[in-house]
Amino acid sequence: MLRQQGATVLEVPTIEIHPPRSWAQLDEALRRHEDFDWLILTSVNGVEAMAARCRKLRLPTRKLGQLKIAAIGPATRKAIEQHELKVDVVPSEYVAEAVVEKLRHKVKNKRVLLVRAAVARDVIPLQLKKAGAEVKVVEAYQTIVPLSSRRKLKRIFSNSQQRPNVITFTSSSTVRNFHELVRSLKKEYMQGVATASVGPVTSATLRECGYRVDTQAQQYTMPGLVKAVIRWKRQTPSKAGS
Repeated sequence: MLRQQGATVLEVPTIEIHPPRSWAQLDEALRRHEDFDWLILTSVNGVEAMAARCRKLRLPTRKLGQLKIAAIGPATRKAIEQHELKVDVVPSEYVAEAVVEKLRHKVKNKRVLLVRAAVARDVIPLQLKKAGAEVKVVEAYQTIVPLSSRRKLKRIFSNSQQRPNVITFTSSSTVRNFHELVRSLKKEYMQGVATASVGPVTSATLRECGYRVDTQAQQYTMPGLVKAVIRWKRQTPSKAGS
C-alpha cells in the first residue's frame, strides 16, 4: 500500500512467528471445544495456527461454529470467515479494551476460549473474569526477535542515503523488538526519523521505550496506518522521500 502511494519501502522484520513451546493446550482445547461458549481470536496468526491444528487433529473447523466467536478487528474477522465460521462480535476499535467492552455483558457464567500469542497483554482474560466469565487462555504461536535484522538495521542507519524518513510500527512487539535490535547503535540513529504507530497500545509502548510518536492511525488497521503516514507526509512537506 505504501509503494502504491509512491514510497520507497525498506522491509526489516522485527518479529518472527514460531510455533508455541507446546501444542498440547491448544489441541486439548480444540478437542474439547464443546466445553466452551465463546471463542476469541486476536490476530490472523492465531486464526491460521488454530486452523492448522484443526487439520492436524482432523477436526473440521466448521464444528467450531457452534461457539460464539469474537474477532479483534476486520483482518482477523476475514481470516475467520475464510474458514467458513461466522463472527458474532467485532469491536469498533481494534484493541483488547474494546473487545472487553463488547463482551462484558455477554459472558457472565460463560466459558471463554482465548487463542492468542504466547506473550500478550492480559486485559481480555482479567477483565472478562471480573465480568463473571471462566476464561481459558491457550498459546497458538510465539514471536521471537529475528537476529539477522540487527545487521540490516545497522546497515540502513549507518548510511545517510538509506536512513528512513519514517518507521512504521504495527504492534507493541515490533516496538520492543526494534528497540532491542538497535541497542548497539548510537543514540543519534533516530535523529530526524519519524515514527508511525498503528494504534494507542503501540504508541504507549513507543513512549515507554523512549520514542516520540509522530503519527498514529485513526483506524487501528494496516490501511489506517498507511493513511497516518500519508497524513504525516502532508504535514511535513520539507521532508523528502519516503
